[in-house]
Amino acid sequence: MKNQLGLLALAVGAFGIGVTEFAPMGLLPVIAHDLQVSIPAAGLLISAYALGVMIGAPLMTLSTGRVPRRMLLIGLAGIFTAGNLLAAVSDSYAVLLVARVLTSFNHGAFFGVGSVVAAGLVPPERRASAVASMFMGLTIANVVGVPLATWAGEHLGWRTSFWGIAGLGVLTMAALRMTLPALPAPESGNVLAELRVLTRKQVLGALALTVVGSSAMFTVFTYITPILRDATHASLGFITAMLVLYGLGLTAGNWLGGRFADRSVDRTLMITLAGLSAILIAFALSMTHAAPSAVLIFLWGVASFALVPPLQVRVMTAAADAPNLASAVNIGAFNLGNAFGAALGGGVIAVDLGYPAIALAGAATSMLGLVALWLGGRSAAVLRTA
Repeated sequence: MKNQLGLLALAVGAFGIGVTEFAPMGLLPVIAHDLQVSIPAAGLLISAYALGVMIGAPLMTLSTGRVPRRMLLIGLAGIFTAGNLLAAVSDSYAVLLVARVLTSFNHGAFFGVGSVVAAGLVPPERRASAVASMFMGLTIANVVGVPLATWAGEHLGWRTSFWGIAGLGVLTMAALRMTLPALPAPESGNVLAELRVLTRKQVLGALALTVVGSSAMFTVFTYITPILRDATHASLGFITAMLVLYGLGLTAGNWLGGRFADRSVDRTLMITLAGLSAILIAFALSMTHAAPSAVLIFLWGVASFALVPPLQVRVMTAAADAPNLASAVNIGAFNLGNAFGAALGGGVIAVDLGYPAIALAGAATSMLGLVALWLGGRSAAVLRTA
């Protein structure tokens, strides 16, 4: 029971971070109009957050290696709260951009350290499921938090959404303090040894696959609101419903990814990447029709987050002697893929290729990950038989 409460506390933190990461995607038109910037410029708020995660993940993890784990997680939630408070009071695009970068610095270390803590609370054969339990908060954020933030942004102003997210930060700190056991810092504190782990071919390959997999997701998801508004000609109510449906797909995919990754990480990744490519191609062909789009958006959510638990476990396994740093850097890699995806989708919009081309770009990115995984598996098989 105590371990379950610890996992629940981590999931609460993941929920809060999930809302702050994904909510602006549903608020892009409102923010762009209020701050008098273009949709692609508003999309850079998402890219800046993602790049901040990539930079902050190793910096925060290495600089806090001697801090007890519970204290560290609470402190990271405090950074999250401060960043969202600054976003709530920002009166310009520049200040909001700074707030997003500040908020992002907690993200990688929280998920990285939290994943290792979660995996340590359960038997070894349930590690992927434990990581999935923590990330369940992230997926539930997309079911409840992101649609609510989108609704609040439309009716009460986008700053109201950030006030609410800051409140989630306070709740996260309280939940971590009350339910997580006191956890000491890892005994090994050799920064150079941890950094050397990141030079291993297996670790670099796992991180690169995370970048590609998340790029496939965010190429399309970053612009889901304008796609549904302009290509599907959907109402605000339909858009909100689709964000909820996508979040439900993420939740189902996260659970399925954790369960199947406990059996085989690479097989789960191959099936999921192939499915994601097919779904995005189908979405490109049918996004002008509401009914098939709804089905595909749910399936797209399932495939998108079924990738996350196996990707995280893959990196932690490849870097077993420095899991905190590698796990945090993998979260940075996930958000680097977020930045690449947002930039790729924005580029498609900027050159006026049309919204279906965004989905095709996402499908191509997913297929690239599938090919890389297949080639990596063949190379490993050749080495084993040599």
